[in-house]
Amino acid sequence: MTTSNASLKRWVDDVARLTQPASIHWCNGSDAENTALIEAMLKSGDLIKLNQDTHPNCYLHRSHPSDVARVEHLTFVCTRNKEDAGPNNHWMDPTEAHRKIDGLFAGAMRGRTMYVIPYCMGPIDSPFARCGVEITDSPYVVVNMRLMTRMGDAALTRIEREDKYVKGLHSIGDLDPDRRFIMHFPEELTIKSVGSGYGGNALLGKKCHALRIASWQAREEGWLAEHMLLMGLQSPEGRTHYVAAAFPSACGKTNLAMLVPPASMPGWKIWTLGDDISWLHVDEQGQLRAINPESGYFGVVPGTNRKTNCNAYDMIQRDTIFTNVALTADNQPWWEGLENGTPVLDWQGKPYTPGNGPAAHPNSRFTVSAKQNPIYSTLADAPEGVPISAILFGGRRREVAPLVYEARDWAHGVLVGAGMASETTAAAVGQMGVVRRDSMAMKPFAGYNFADYWSHWLKLGSGANASKLPKIFHVNWFRQDRNGRFMWPGFGENLRVLRWITDRCEGKVPAIETPIGLLPRKQDLDISGLDMDPSTLETLLSIDAGAWRQEVDAISKYLDEYGSRVPSQLREELKGVAKRLEAANAA
Repeated sequence: MTTSNASLKRWVDDVARLTQPASIHWCNGSDAENTALIEAMLKSGDLIKLNQDTHPNCYLHRSHPSDVARVEHLTFVCTRNKEDAGPNNHWMDPTEAHRKIDGLFAGAMRGRTMYVIPYCMGPIDSPFARCGVEITDSPYVVVNMRLMTRMGDAALTRIEREDKYVKGLHSIGDLDPDRRFIMHFPEELTIKSVGSGYGGNALLGKKCHALRIASWQAREEGWLAEHMLLMGLQSPEGRTHYVAAAFPSACGKTNLAMLVPPASMPGWKIWTLGDDISWLHVDEQGQLRAINPESGYFGVVPGTNRKTNCNAYDMIQRDTIFTNVALTADNQPWWEGLENGTPVLDWQGKPYTPGNGPAAHPNSRFTVSAKQNPIYSTLADAPEGVPISAILFGGRRREVAPLVYEARDWAHGVLVGAGMASETTAAAVGQMGVVRRDSMAMKPFAGYNFADYWSHWLKLGSGANASKLPKIFHVNWFRQDRNGRFMWPGFGENLRVLRWITDRCEGKVPAIETPIGLLPRKQDLDISGLDMDPSTLETLLSIDAGAWRQEVDAISKYLDEYGSRVPSQLREELKGVAKRLEAANAA
């Protein structure tokens, strides 16, 4: 098999001359191809068959101990102008970057098969989808890309028709951390990754294409590529809303995407359209619509159980690839947070001794088709996407941020997203409460200067055709009392907050205007059945003007890091918050 696309064939030939593989395989995405790859990896030891009685068609992959996570310090955005990459990215001159990484690719695939993977990010017939081709020497990458993207013949047909695609070149190389780079060339729609087999560095359709390169494409073409979950919710009265939400890591993103309504809220229905990435476009009617460019989940597995995320737990009981989990005596996968089972081998395959660190790696993963999610929505395959009623930004704040508030308008919402932050825990950094800004949860993933990124958000919202923009909200499930206890129960109870948000989208309830935005009236937030005293609710739905003045100062200093490119409209929005806080204080 080959291709009728001359530029693609020429690129594949060039890569083959550079990397010198023993053979070339064009991936078609078929069941037979997938089965053959899995059998070959079982034979080589790249995969281990798990207990087929308890976990049918499930396998374990073990990474090299030096290759278990994304490597931000080795991840570069290579633009001709350094300022275009911005302070939020590591930068390297494109000429130097190509020279450096191509030197590592030279002969890197000797004795290996070179796989050519045509893929589509998004529904194959969607005008909002974008295609790519990843070349790799890793069969593990191939079987994962089959789960995570629309991969194979249909994608190749679209690529041949459009003749526009993102080029991704990957080799596991020799897994030497000193010979490991992930390079992005947004002006060339090109990604090069060498020296890592870990998913975030090797599945180039995911963060590399769907966020870093796509965010650049989105600015050029007038849309948004965002680190956002995508979910649908339907009230007992039958009204449906679709919500996109951006949270940094450890803030409950996947749990919200797969939320199970509490027993106290009968009649509500939730659908998952995506747990990680959303691409948002303004349609011809001025409505912001979204697609999930992925077709699977590459999720962190520790902590996943029936209580924390029943839907995620159920979907990974079959047809799943696990990476770096532990094993029980009867070959079942095990990770911290499971309610039963005992690990006997740790994630490296060594005998496990209790008390000697975690058995599963803290960043151990599962890869699974989205269609196995019990609340999967077939609208995830709708070419036109879904209309977005609300965008949520959120972080982990012990204080300062209330449970929920609504931005005054789109521009104010961009400020809310730009200034969003989380506080570290003592376990993470040895110091409690260190605030880290992570604008729109995109700090590791925006493929260009954050200042230009905020300008693009503002421009999209002010466009004449953007007449039906969603409301923007900020949520914080993590307020704590003086004893360090969480004040809000979280998990399924977060639907109570979503209910208020949809009520606001429908204009059903008023809100209290405050200097930072619009807050719920206490009587409009349903807390029936919760063991919550009035003072706790009061705290959750109030703001401390003094703390917020400090927050405004901190956001101002954060914006200063991006210099003269920061849009003046964003600074004016921040000044407006400051003026309203001063006026409230004077009153």
